[in-house]
Amino acid sequence: MRVKSAFAMNIVCNKFTPKLLLVIVFILTVGVSYAGRLHPEKWYQEKWCNEQGGRIEVVLPDRTRCDCLTATHAIEFDFGNKWAESIGQALHYSIQTGKRPGIVLILESPTDLKYWIRLNTIIDHFNLPIDSWREGG
Repeated sequence: MRVKSAFAMNIVCNKFTPKLLLVIVFILTVGVSYAGRLHPEKWYQEKWCNEQGGRIEVVLPDRTRCDCLTATHAIEFDFGNKWAESIGQALHYSIQTGKRPGIVLILESPTDLKYWIRLNTIIDHFNLPIDSWREGG
């Protein structure tokens, strides 16, 4: 009898283990992606872009998505620690739309100010045609 029980348990475990593992990984991934953030990036996009009369997540000709498209700007949103990536994204959106590139850098704590300084130092030093705004705490 014991062998049948162990065999049956093994079948049940093998059937449900992949599904359970998938659920656990999903929960951990979602939890980690927002760890330490006051709000998700989309929250800042919606708030800021709506205030500017822009459109959110606009699909561009190359099928990339511009975070916010206004009458004058193609804007990338990023958290402070991703300041360097935001430069390339904003320039790419500008090429795709013909609008001026912009970056909204999300700063959620006073220690994030260093990223704002880095971003604007690069923009100024290389005379990049990028406008920048900061959002958050």
